[in-house]
Amino acid sequence: MKAVIDSKRYNTDTAATIAADAYGNIGDFNHWRESLYQTKNGAFFLAGSGGPLSKYARSPRLNEWTGGEGIFVLTEAEALRWCEKHDVDVGVIVEHFTIEEA
Repeated sequence: MKAVIDSKRYNTDTAATIAADAYGNIGDFNHWRESLYQTKNGAFFLAGSGGPLSKYARSPRLNEWTGGEGIFVLTEAEALRWCEKHDVDVGVIVEHFTIEEA
């Protein structure tokens, strides 16, 4: 998947995959699948797809919703929060983020 957002190119083929998560099955309108990526320049983004009741939903016509796909740019703090929320392995988090000792 590729996108240009704020004059910057995001490409799942050239970015490093950090982690992935999913919810539900294809028949579930709430289902989604997404992966967290980091570009060669250090930018983070989510790429995924989902059903008509997910954040990836699209409205092709008035009062009509369908599943879709998309890319969302994240700050480093947002990417770290996504990892924590989705129970990403601690080793993976330490590899990609600056983490302080408690």
